[in-house]
Amino acid sequence: AGIVLTMGMAVDANVIIYERVKEELRAGKGLALSLKEGFKNAMSAIIDGNLTTLITGIVLFIFGTGPVQGFATTLIIGILTSLFCAIFITRLIFTGMLNKGWKIRFSNKYTENFLAHTHIDFIKLRHITYIISIALVVATVVSLATRGLSYGVDFSGGRAFVVRFDRPVTANEVREALQPVFEGSSYEVKQFGKENQMRIVTQYKYDDAGDNVTAEIDKMLYKALAPLNDESLTEDEFVTTATNPVGIISSDKVGPSVAHDITVNSFIAVLFSLLAIGIYIMLRFKRWQWGMGGVISLAHDAIITIGIFSMLHGLLPFNMEIDQSFIAAILTIIGYSINDKVVIFDRIREYQTLYPKRNIKDNINNAINSTLTRTINTSGTTLVVLLAIFLFGGEGIRGFVFALLFGVLISTYSTVFTATPIAYDLIRRKEPAAK
Repeated sequence: AGIVLTMGMAVDANVIIYERVKEELRAGKGLALSLKEGFKNAMSAIIDGNLTTLITGIVLFIFGTGPVQGFATTLIIGILTSLFCAIFITRLIFTGMLNKGWKIRFSNKYTENFLAHTHIDFIKLRHITYIISIALVVATVVSLATRGLSYGVDFSGGRAFVVRFDRPVTANEVREALQPVFEGSSYEVKQFGKENQMRIVTQYKYDDAGDNVTAEIDKMLYKALAPLNDESLTEDEFVTTATNPVGIISSDKVGPSVAHDITVNSFIAVLFSLLAIGIYIMLRFKRWQWGMGGVISLAHDAIITIGIFSMLHGLLPFNMEIDQSFIAAILTIIGYSINDKVVIFDRIREYQTLYPKRNIKDNINNAINSTLTRTINTSGTTLVVLLAIFLFGGEGIRGFVFALLFGVLISTYSTVFTATPIAYDLIRRKEPAAK
């Protein structure tokens, strides 16, 4: 998840640079000057966007535990490397191409003026989009109260088995073999140690005690997994956990207490990261309203994504359980979303500096319109990658990638239609002259 977010932000940094270069070229400047000005004008948005996400990573590392800390570590390393590459390596490459006299193009005849002259009144549309957002949040609350969430083994506990095979197997092979016997029950399959060992955790009859249930599951595992061995095994050979070199080598009951601690710490970490992001935006953009708009829209994105999993679990043909990977998805969505919002906030601040006599509504609309190409390019490239992973990445990560797909869509929507309009309404109430 940390690497996926890093790649998305690395793409975004380059898209911002290229769009600013295109603006300079449209203004009639030469290629060398356009590159210089493009990099210069893009730096503020790139640094602000990466710094807010870096703050998220640092807070998650300090307050998170387990997989949340792993996510934060990967994210921090990724941000620092992608920031270095965007600022220095990309510029070095273009300078080398210029010095060699290469012809550099940032568009073709079809994309040269794509969305370059839009004049959409986004602020005027805010009342409609507010209704849409409120309806989605209400639907989320109703669904959580009635349908609830489908909790995975990480949160509800289960029975864990380590199974050894006499040849290397893949998690997908084991997962497909188990599907008929555990149909209707949650289960997870992960490689455990060597390539011929898998850890299988299932919620099948988790609440039932007694040896009969254990014997039943042993028999189910034997029926499903014995064919994956090259040599035939009897059921007794497969389930004798004490001595067998092949088959079930250990089994135990997994409680949800560790997952509960991770969940609580993750929740605390997310709250602190939202607070830190709000404070940074307030200080950087010199108005608390921008920080409040950003934080409200981040909460909006996370809540609605959780709501979609509540509404659709059991209806879509893939796993939509709430587990540790879902926590990673929510953290990824928050990181992506705040980067998206800060880029537009930065352009609004630039317009406010360039055109101080214009009212804030016009500056906001012009800023959003001027960044539409960047918004669509960044979201589009991220969605294409996620869609490819969703379609071809295997059953085990499909729910996780679906959360990211929906999160990118809702984050892009909220950047344009929630975060900025909320900040505008708060500024207008506090400063009537800002209308």
